[in-house]
Amino acid sequence: MKSLMKITLSAVILLALPILTFAQAKSIYGSDNRLDYFESASDMQTLSNSVVSFWKSAKVTESGGNYKLTTRTFKDALGLCPGEKFEDQPIGAFCSGSLVGEDMVMTAGHCIKDDAACKDVKLVFGYKVAKKGAAATTTVAKSEVYSCSKIVKRFLGGEPGSSNPAGQSLGADYALIKLDRKVTGHKPLPVNRAQNLKKGGKMFVMGHPVGLPVKVAAGASVRDAGKIGYFVADLDTFGGNSGSPVFNASTKKIEGILVRGDTDFIKSPAGCTTMATYEQTGGRGEDVTKVSSLSAYIPRLPGEKSATEYIDIAPAMTPYIAAPDATSVRF
Repeated sequence: MKSLMKITLSAVILLALPILTFAQAKSIYGSDNRLDYFESASDMQTLSNSVVSFWKSAKVTESGGNYKLTTRTFKDALGLCPGEKFEDQPIGAFCSGSLVGEDMVMTAGHCIKDDAACKDVKLVFGYKVAKKGAAATTTVAKSEVYSCSKIVKRFLGGEPGSSNPAGQSLGADYALIKLDRKVTGHKPLPVNRAQNLKKGGKMFVMGHPVGLPVKVAAGASVRDAGKIGYFVADLDTFGGNSGSPVFNASTKKIEGILVRGDTDFIKSPAGCTTMATYEQTGGRGEDVTKVSSLSAYIPRLPGEKSATEYIDIAPAMTPYIAAPDATSVRF
């Protein structure tokens, strides 16, 4: 993922935002393609119904037989400049994920660092703006809230000697977690086990940028498919998109997991916070863990054919490496 912000904003935003898991930031490339749930096509809505938001347990509390999500208004939390997209919506989630098995969720490795983090997370389906003019869903049924039972597989490594400007190693970054029970009302998403990425391939992403209700962002393409364990694309993503599924626009199958990217926010001359934007071909791009790095550990869906799979990077456990500062991390 991308850096949440430039260093000049790091102290302010870190205090204002929910407790977020950082990896690296993300940004807008060309036009801002992010759409709310209600704005997206029906097939996109179906896919996004299986995207899940990650919350600290303390932010999800029982209320009248349901669960209440603790949030803050986006514009208030970051001191946004007037007119920023989604400024009046709530933020609160710290990562994103996708349902890939009846009780299995796929996310970024830096989102769930260890067993303690597993125990302190709630996974919430249905955090969205369902209709035009409606408020975001911040009270959800108990059936939409799940706990992390255990980490099935986790990796956070990189190419030998390769790092970003903040000193973080690059490469695959993923986690598969088992939930406390089988998921009802949401279908597991298909992954592309026969991955053959090429430069220019069209992609879209679904997740919770900055902890907002679910967003769908299309209009992206692969910039570099040749990295070990990950590829680079010009996806419109932010902190909070960490763990978001990135789909092939043609097949609608998951090609990877959003994990790193460019700077999220900058301070305007007026002193308020604005989104970092780049030409479609500008910036560093967003890093996406290749699904081939972990597809062998994802259960096959009913009717899915067996096939020989290529593992892009050694699936070993590695210790989590904390980002040195907020300029290079996503959440």
